[in-house]
Amino acid sequence: MQITQHTDYALRVLIYLASNEERLATVQEIAERFDISRNHLTKVVNGLIRSGFVEGLRGKGGGLRLARAPAEIGVGDVVRQMEGEPVLVECFGEDNQCVLGANCRLKGALKSALKAFFAELDAVNLADLVGKPQWRLMHAPTRPAPRSA
Repeated sequence: MQITQHTDYALRVLIYLASNEERLATVQEIAERFDISRNHLTKVVNGLIRSGFVEGLRGKGGGLRLARAPAEIGVGDVVRQMEGEPVLVECFGEDNQCVLGANCRLKGALKSALKAFFAELDAVNLADLVGKPQWRLMHAPTRPAPRSA
């Protein structure tokens, strides 16, 4: 199974915010850090806000932060919210036209695989993804103080 770019970006945003919990981050900052289109990232962030993973504070001095503790944000939950109900093959969908129908064993095997996929993701939370090495990678670089003339 392959997750969409939208979900990939959502997970990156969450990791970034968890790595920078001591301050608010902006969409622009995150877009620059990951070299992602700001407009596309804004759509991703709006989905994260609607899903209750991120809190957006408007106005001067506003920005983004996690809506709850990293340990309370499950990776499986994020993927489900961003991806919707996965349809691996036609027979998973509402408009199933497959002639194999009820005699097909592939559907059961794929359902088991999908269940195992989400079981693995459900065993991981955002705090698990943000250890020291990840923190150093994701932490916003400090800017040197301006030189005096």
